[in-house]
Amino acid sequence: MAAEVFDNARSDRAGTTPRRAILLSAGRGTRLGELTVDRPKCLLNFAGRTLLDWQIASLRANGIEDIVVITGFGAARVANEVDARVTTFYNPFYQVADNLASLWLARGFMDRDFLVLNGDTLVAPEIIRALLDQATAPISVTVTRKADYDDDDMKVTLDGLSVRAVSKKLSRDVTHAESIGLLAFTGEGVSIFRQAIELAMSDPTGVQNWYLSVIDMLARQSVVGAVEVPLGLSAEVDYPADVPIAAALAASWTLPVAIPA
Repeated sequence: MAAEVFDNARSDRAGTTPRRAILLSAGRGTRLGELTVDRPKCLLNFAGRTLLDWQIASLRANGIEDIVVITGFGAARVANEVDARVTTFYNPFYQVADNLASLWLARGFMDRDFLVLNGDTLVAPEIIRALLDQATAPISVTVTRKADYDDDDMKVTLDGLSVRAVSKKLSRDVTHAESIGLLAFTGEGVSIFRQAIELAMSDPTGVQNWYLSVIDMLARQSVVGAVEVPLGLSAEVDYPADVPIAAALAASWTLPVAIPA
């Protein structure tokens, strides 16, 4: 079964970075209504496994074993769900701060190349593989293209493979793709991002901002690139209507198909 392939497949990526991943899983997911009354969004079940478990499996299938999960709502429950190899880091301000603050609090883990993955997004192992193989900029944003974009999409302006802007507020005429919430920070990109979030959090409004607002700022400095992946290999779980889409994607991973080598 593909679920077993997720756990057992290991790509031969010795010496390839990044080897650490930071998962942003502090939020409850209030827009999902009753589904998250008593459980954090990352513990919703899809095809027999939690969203968080699928994420960890995709990372491990690509040789990433150093995984940090930033928790908030239901922190103890999340910690009980993961195995001893996973580090959990509690954000006590999750109710009053957005994910920029989560990353700022966890900046001590930014001492090497790393990935950041939004805790509400299912991603196929192929997407992580593509990011590891194709990321060339100091900061790389994984994007996908769609026929149309709505107000809640994290829209991206591209100039070739360079990212020029990232924002939900971009107009349609400058929107070329959508960020799926998976980024890589390599080489100088690690210190660039860490310094940028420290600067952003020195402003009183910093706690209210998404970390992608910092990526938008850094895009103007030509240090942010894009890695384009096919549509349909990821699913964001934000609203009740997203749940059956994510469930169908996860169910497709339980079919007897192998992960690409």
